[in-house]
Amino acid sequence: MPRAKQATRKNPVRADRQEPTDTKLIEGIRASNEADFNLLYERYFPRVYSFAFLRLRNHADTEEVVQDIFTAVFRSIDAYRGQSSLLAWIYGIAKNSVNNHIRRVKAHEQRIEQAEGELARSAHSVASGTPEEHLSLRRCEEAIQERLGLLADWHTEVFVLRHFEDVSIDEIAQRVSRSSDAVRSSLYRVKKMLLEGVPPGVAAVG
Repeated sequence: MPRAKQATRKNPVRADRQEPTDTKLIEGIRASNEADFNLLYERYFPRVYSFAFLRLRNHADTEEVVQDIFTAVFRSIDAYRGQSSLLAWIYGIAKNSVNNHIRRVKAHEQRIEQAEGELARSAHSVASGTPEEHLSLRRCEEAIQERLGLLADWHTEVFVLRHFEDVSIDEIAQRVSRSSDAVRSSLYRVKKMLLEGVPPGVAAVG
């Protein structure tokens, strides 16, 4: 599909005629006309972005979800039958995409909290643990250290400040010269990466 992020730079100038109607754009997109898709993207991006941001309240997540929305629009354009306005149809896709994102985030946060709880219980019982439990914890620590070593320095700093020094999001943002949204997005992605890097069964010790 056309790359939506580059739509505003690639869109050709249509100085010789009026802006095409939504119907014309749909016909062009169905014929794989990238310029028409880019124009549709420009036309509706502000409203779709605002719609998503009001629900997500995070610019980093909103940008990601909006790209997913327009990808879905492009892929399912043949399903549009004109029974509602094009914008209403896009809003329907946007609502589903936003809700799916929220569900995924909540499910992932629950998995992270469960894993963190298991790791905490494991660490609490390390003094009386069996050799197998000590080995499992050591492997977990090694996996986490290896994953942290793959991160850019500022991501590691954000994670350490938040989870080891209990620094607030706003203060972290000031220290690393990033927005609060960027800090939250970094924390979410780092937690996800660390959780995926822990060997199966390691966190279940104790």
